[in-house]
Amino acid sequence: SAGLTEEQKEFQKVAFDFAAKEMAPHMAEWDDKEIFPVDTMRKAAQLGFGGIYVKPDVGGSGLSRLDTSVIFEALSTGCTSTTAYMSIHNMCVWMIDTFGNEEQRRRFCPELCSMEKFASYCLTEPGSGSDAASLLTSAQRKGDTYVLNGSKAFISGGGDTDIYVVMCRTGGPGPKGISCLVVEKGTPGLSFGKKEKKVGWNSQPTRAVIFEDCVVPVGNRLGAEGQGFNIAMKGLNGGRINIASCSLGAAHASVLLAQEHLTVRKQFGELLANNQYLQFRLAEMATRLVAARLMVRNAARALQEGREDAAVLCSMAKLFATDECFTICNQALQMHGGYGYLKDYAVQQFVRDIRVHQILEGTNEVMRMIVARNLLQV
Repeated sequence: SAGLTEEQKEFQKVAFDFAAKEMAPHMAEWDDKEIFPVDTMRKAAQLGFGGIYVKPDVGGSGLSRLDTSVIFEALSTGCTSTTAYMSIHNMCVWMIDTFGNEEQRRRFCPELCSMEKFASYCLTEPGSGSDAASLLTSAQRKGDTYVLNGSKAFISGGGDTDIYVVMCRTGGPGPKGISCLVVEKGTPGLSFGKKEKKVGWNSQPTRAVIFEDCVVPVGNRLGAEGQGFNIAMKGLNGGRINIASCSLGAAHASVLLAQEHLTVRKQFGELLANNQYLQFRLAEMATRLVAARLMVRNAARALQEGREDAAVLCSMAKLFATDECFTICNQALQMHGGYGYLKDYAVQQFVRDIRVHQILEGTNEVMRMIVARNLLQV
């Protein structure tokens, strides 16, 4: 909590308490049985965590990006997978709040902020992951409607959620031909693929989202035609901070688990805590965690202030934090020895849940591209 205001420390405490009481005791069961913990997330929404950086007039908490980062880090200590889904949901609500008109904001945001309804972000396609600007899902204008055809892949919450923020092609090739539509569950022509079997992130379902002559009102378009790619990227700047914050929480929890294990486990007649090699590794883990946290919070402030370098700082923070925090969690597992590989021990779940953070919200290879282009201006 170093450097936080008293108010931010209070948010942090509320989130830590919720994570410890409402999430951590169920984390392993949600993972094992692949439970989407709707009731728990609605309890979190009662604390204001359903629309953290959404304006208060539509039910949001109106907090800053730094506040949001602090909250997601704390929640992630209880269940990284569930918190990561909540971060995506928050990003979707923010996109509607920021780019929607007044009618759209009032129609969609209140039920999303209360988590009475849940949202999914639909950008990735089977043939376009990192190359998002080449997406093929088409939306042809017919009078007051768009007819959608195509499919989205790896959609968090897909099939179980109510609102789909969909990037689709209304114009020519490239980013300028992309628009953003809000598609509601139950719309004819909207269907879902099978539930994917994943290494981690098992407390949230992942499915393909399929559009077959799916008719959506023009009134569900966010912003103007051709603005969709810009909306998607602005959403992802915040999404990168959010997912990096979830990585911080997993690493934070893993350091504490390693610390505890070293103080109770004996080998060669001595506590592991007396082994200087392990002392040094624990010190390195804590140092990496604090460095990553500072980078994430710096980027969160830049994004909140609308600084020119915000996008590149978000990319740097996402790259650094997700790489470093995975290393921390993996090292914590190693310190547990064979026990770390058992599902009875939480550390293995943090390793599995955090691994995908180096891939989604823009792969870490793409983060390097963004940073390099900014440095070289190419």
